[in-house]
Amino acid sequence: MSFFTVGEDEVKAWVIPLETKAPKAAGAIHNDFERGFIKAEIMSYDDFIAHGGSQTQVKSAGRLRLEGKEYIVQDGDIITFRFNV
Repeated sequence: MSFFTVGEDEVKAWVIPLETKAPKAAGAIHNDFERGFIKAEIMSYDDFIAHGGSQTQVKSAGRLRLEGKEYIVQDGDIITFRFNV
């Protein structure tokens, strides 16, 4: 399965195994992300599209959520990882 990260000028898809928890998914990007994992900001792909492809609109609609270490990443999630190393 895959999840996405969205930046100002690019979108990336990351492939991970099914049933992967958020810290392990962060580690798919970089080991430091997994080691310093704090929280994951999650929005669904469907919400992102429904709100015009705008993270700001998803957030103002109350559809952005924070998840912790036990969150199991869902196929198509758009994630921003909070971490500290």
